[in-house]
Amino acid sequence: MADWDASDPFAAARREQGALEGDFLGERIPLILRYKDVRAAAGDYETYSSDAPFRVPIPSEENVRNVRQLPIETDPPDHADYRAIVQPFFSAPKRPEMITKVEALVGDMLAEVVGAEPVEIMEDFALPLQSRALTLLLNMPMSEADEWISWGQHVFHGEDGHSAEKGSVLDRYLHRQFDRAEQEPGDDFFSALVNADFRGRRLTRDELIGFANLAFAGGRDTVIATVSLALAHLAAHPDDVERLRQRPMLVRSATEEIVRIASPLTMIGRTCPANSDVSGLRVKAGDRVAICWASANRDETVFEAPEELRIDRKRNPHVAFGAGPHMCLGASHARLVLRSLISRVCTQTGGLELLDSEAKYEEWPAYRRQTGFHSLRIRFLGKAE
Repeated sequence: MADWDASDPFAAARREQGALEGDFLGERIPLILRYKDVRAAAGDYETYSSDAPFRVPIPSEENVRNVRQLPIETDPPDHADYRAIVQPFFSAPKRPEMITKVEALVGDMLAEVVGAEPVEIMEDFALPLQSRALTLLLNMPMSEADEWISWGQHVFHGEDGHSAEKGSVLDRYLHRQFDRAEQEPGDDFFSALVNADFRGRRLTRDELIGFANLAFAGGRDTVIATVSLALAHLAAHPDDVERLRQRPMLVRSATEEIVRIASPLTMIGRTCPANSDVSGLRVKAGDRVAICWASANRDETVFEAPEELRIDRKRNPHVAFGAGPHMCLGASHARLVLRSLISRVCTQTGGLELLDSEAKYEEWPAYRRQTGFHSLRIRFLGKAE
């Protein structure tokens, strides 16, 4: 049973041209594919701008939210000033006290499933882990995770794609939390935003919602997908589990390699303020391009045997968390969750048994690639006596 479809749908276009034109709900968008071009575009905000509300995600999100996500949908210098407001929260995963909390959370969740019945990973482990870890990051009560879990694996997507109804559920929750923070401020994420200073003024309600919207939507399904890949791989490759037991220092390189292979966010959109050329494909002013992280992470000129998941890969300059000024705010948090999980699986279980799985694919006319699982059933084995 395969644990992950590692095929690369961008390989031919990347080698031959460097770009691929895709059709996304009727919008023609060129995908930038080569590693060096991806990194260059990610840092060139004058040519490829993020200052376009709703149009950074592909497909765009006008129908599921009514505010600009902050700081991601701005360019420098605004981006730097907005980002500085929330940076203290997203730097917390580097501090010893947060590392201890996340490791304890992972350990407690594993203790509940080791030696027990098989677990449906997506809904019953990865989603709860992501939501509970987020309460630690945002300094919110752990009880809040129950409501977040009820939203499912994606806050904007239903069975048939974008869901305005799901978007309104998140919107109502965020307004409720900001109302609470204004009346009874604490030391949580919402209160910090309410009391933040932006260039000598308080943030507007739309700005507050824009920050929180990204915090809840930006790293949700991506963390869930990466956690599921990690568990699927460890279940299908017990030799890697044993290597990690014997050489714990490999946990960090394994984490980076799993993130590279998963590349759960295939691409991100940018808008061209002026007419541009993308590897021979013309882009009119006001139209979009896509910076394709997933293709860059398989570029054979950068990564040896890029379709192989090598837990001891030594050189791994992947861009799964982005690059340039818009590097993912939640990267340190995602890394901490994944490192803690890999380490605890190796020390706290007798291994994993992959029972069955159904792959989840992202499908558009131009490509098809696995981005997670619809279902993944694993048994967490107890240690031998």
